[in-house]
Amino acid sequence: MAVRTKEGRAALLFAGPNFLGFLLFVLGPVVASFLMAFTYFDPTRPPRFAGLQNFIDLLGFHMEGGRLRANDPHFWFYFYNTLFLMLGIPIGMVGSFLLAVMLSARTRGLVFYRTVYFLPHIASAVAVCVVWIFVLNTDRGLINSALGFFGLPGPRWLGSAAWAKPALILMGLWQGVGGVNMILYLAALQNIPDDLYESASIDGAGGWHKLVHITWPMVSPTTFFIFVISCIGGFQAGFQQAYLMTDGGPKGSTTTLAYYIFNMAYTDFRMGYAAAISWVLFLLVFALTILNWRFGGRAVHYD
Repeated sequence: MAVRTKEGRAALLFAGPNFLGFLLFVLGPVVASFLMAFTYFDPTRPPRFAGLQNFIDLLGFHMEGGRLRANDPHFWFYFYNTLFLMLGIPIGMVGSFLLAVMLSARTRGLVFYRTVYFLPHIASAVAVCVVWIFVLNTDRGLINSALGFFGLPGPRWLGSAAWAKPALILMGLWQGVGGVNMILYLAALQNIPDDLYESASIDGAGGWHKLVHITWPMVSPTTFFIFVISCIGGFQAGFQQAYLMTDGGPKGSTTTLAYYIFNMAYTDFRMGYAAAISWVLFLLVFALTILNWRFGGRAVHYD
C-alpha cells in the first residue's frame, strides 16, 4: 500500500505541471470565452450582461423594406468565404493520395523526393505568404509572366474579388498536398498486403484497376480520418493568409470566420461578440464532425 501511495504521489508530481498548464491555458480561457459570449465587453470598460443578444445579433434576421435581412450580413458572407476555401480539401486529398502512390514506388532517390515534397508544409507561414505574394503579383508575378509568354492575359489574383479565393486555394494546395496527408497515405499504403496486387495481376488487372479497386478502398479509413480532420481545420483556417496577404480583401472576399473573430476582438474591441462567433464556430465544427462520423463511416472499408 505504501508503494502504491509513493508511486501515486510521484505520478501526481510529474502530471501536476501539465495539468496546471491545461487549467491555465486551455480550460480557463475556454470557460472565460463562454462567459464572455453573454456579455458586452471591451478592454476599456467592465463587462455588462447581454444574455443571448450577441447570438441574436449574429444569427438572427429582421424585416427591412419588406424583405428578410440578416442582422449581421458580414457573418454569413464570411461563412460563405470559409466554405468556398474548403473546396480545396477534396482536391488536396486526391493530390496527396496520388502523390503518395507515386512516392511509394521503389525507385532511387525516394527519400529525397519525399523530403522535397514535404518541405513546403514545414516552411514558415510568413515566408510562404511572402513568396506567394510575389508569385501572384499582377504585373511581375511568375504565374502571370508565364501566361504572358503564351499571349494570355493574367488575372489580378489578389486584387480581384473573383480571383482572390481561388488564388488562396492554389497556394494551399501547393503547401499542403505534400504534407501530413501524404505521409498518412504513405503509411496506409505500406499496410496493404502484396498478395492482393499479385492476385489482381494473375486475374489480368491493370494498374488503373488495382488503384481503383484495391488501393483506394484499402486506404478508405485513412481517407475518412483525413477528411474529418481537414474539415475541422478548414473552418479554422484562413487567418494567416488574410492577415499577411490581403487584409481580408478585396471587398472582404478573403475574410474567413477566423479572421472575422480577430477583427471583432482586436480591431473593434467587441470581445463579447468575438467570443459568440467563436462558440458558433465551435458548434459548426462539432456538428460537422458528428455528421461525418455518423454517415461518412458507411463508406469506409475496414477489411
